[in-house]
Amino acid sequence: MCLAVPMKIASIDGFQCTCEARGIERDVSLFMMQDEDLKPGDHVLVHVGYVIQKISAAEANESWQLIDQILATEA
Repeated sequence: MCLAVPMKIASIDGFQCTCEARGIERDVSLFMMQDEDLKPGDHVLVHVGYVIQKISAAEANESWQLIDQILATEA
């Protein structure tokens, strides 16, 4: 199973950005999203170090709620 993690763009430098989710920051490539207008504050899905899709804040929040539910059933 593949999992893309919802994150928020904190800063952008060329085709690299720093994304944050739940206090964790990661440097992520924007290479696959070259034609998209992305800016700090946007929410994105990150998969294996690449931004693969821009999403809304509501979609990011809903994704985290579902991930929390899955993790709660595993405990």
